[in-house]
Amino acid sequence: MSNTTNGSAAPTAVLDAVRSVLGTPTGTIALHEPEFAGQEWTYVKECIDTGWVSSVGSYVDRFERDLAEVTGTAHAVATSNGTSALHTCLLLAGVQPGDEVLIPALTFIATANAVSYASATPHFVESESTSLGVDARALDDYLTEIADSRDGESFNRRTGARIRALVVMHVFGHPCDLDALAELASRWHLVLIEDAAESLGSTYHGRHTGNVGIVSALSFNGNKLVTTGGGGAVLTNDPALGKRAKHLTTTARVPHRWNFIHDEVGYNYRLPNLNAALGCAQLERLGSFVERKRRLASRYETAFENVAAARFLREPAGTSSNFWLNAIVLDESLAPRRDEVLAMLNDAGYMSRPIWTLMHRLPMYAACPRMPLPMAESLEARIINLPSSPRLAD
Repeated sequence: MSNTTNGSAAPTAVLDAVRSVLGTPTGTIALHEPEFAGQEWTYVKECIDTGWVSSVGSYVDRFERDLAEVTGTAHAVATSNGTSALHTCLLLAGVQPGDEVLIPALTFIATANAVSYASATPHFVESESTSLGVDARALDDYLTEIADSRDGESFNRRTGARIRALVVMHVFGHPCDLDALAELASRWHLVLIEDAAESLGSTYHGRHTGNVGIVSALSFNGNKLVTTGGGGAVLTNDPALGKRAKHLTTTARVPHRWNFIHDEVGYNYRLPNLNAALGCAQLERLGSFVERKRRLASRYETAFENVAAARFLREPAGTSSNFWLNAIVLDESLAPRRDEVLAMLNDAGYMSRPIWTLMHRLPMYAACPRMPLPMAESLEARIINLPSSPRLAD
C-alpha cells in the first residue's frame, strides 16, 4: 500500500485498505445492519399471541432488569427512543428553562435537541482527538475565562445564565475521559450526564459506561449494536432518580387500580412490550456482537497501519470499546478531498459516511454560545465511518 498522502494514490490507499478487510462486494455493504439470529421472533410472537404489545408487559420489566445487569447500574428505565431518554436525563438533572447545558459541538443532533426540549440553551464545547469526546482541559480553561461559581452553582458571565449540566458523549462507542470530566464537573458544580447512546458494551477502566454520570442515556435505534427497532433507556445508580425517571416517562400517573391521576407534567415515553421483547433477545447476544465487532476493528487497524493518508481510530487507553462504528481520520493534507474519498468508497460498494455536521453550523443552533472549536472543526473535516456490522467479522 502507498504511504503517500498527496496525489491520486492517497484515496486509493484508503480504498485498498478497506478492500483488504472486506473483500470485493457484489452489491453494497451497509454501514451497520441489525442482526436477528436468536430468540427475537419467539419473544415478539409471544407478545402478539398474548396481546401484550403496548407499554406494559413482562418483557419491558425483563428488559430493564437485563439492562441494569449488563451495565452494572442500579436502575434502568426503558424509553421510546434515545432522544426521549436524553430529555428525561436533563429533567432529572434539574435543568430549568433558560439554563445553559454544556454539550460537545461534535455530536449527533439528538444531544442538542434534547436540551431544546427542556427549554434550555445548548452551549457547545471542544472535543479532543483520542476519544473524540469532550476535551476536559480545554473546557476547564474556557470556564475559567467565562464563568463564575457562587452559592454552589456556575454562571456564564457573558450571558448571565446558569450553567447547569455537562453532557458528555461516547462517540462511536469509545469512552471519553470520564475521570477528568467528572472532576471538572464537580469543581464547577455541574451535573454530569453521559450520552451513552452508542456505547452499550463499552467499558471505562473496567466499568461499563453510564456509571459515572448521575444519569445516562442509551439508544436502541435500528442501527445500534442492540436494537429494539426504536427505543432508549435512562440509567442511574440513584434510587430516587430511578423512581422519578419511571414516573416522568409514564405520563406522571399516580398508580391506582382504575383512576387516572397525574401529579405533574409527564411524558408518554415508555418503551412498548413488543419492542422490549426484541431487545431481550438482542441482549442475549450482546457478548457475541461486541466480540465480533472488536475482531473487525482489529482487522481495520492492521489494514491501516501503513496508510499514511489516514489513521484508524483506536480505543483510548484504559477502555474497551464496542467499536459501534469503525472510523478513520484522514491526514490533514487529505481533508479537502474527503468527499472524493467518500465517493470512491461508496462507488466501490462500501457504504461510508462523514461524521455529523457540527451543531453550531446548523441554522437553529448558530446563535448558541460556544467556545473555540479548532479540533472539532478539524475532526469534522476528516472523519469517515466504515462498514461495521458484526457479521462482517465472520
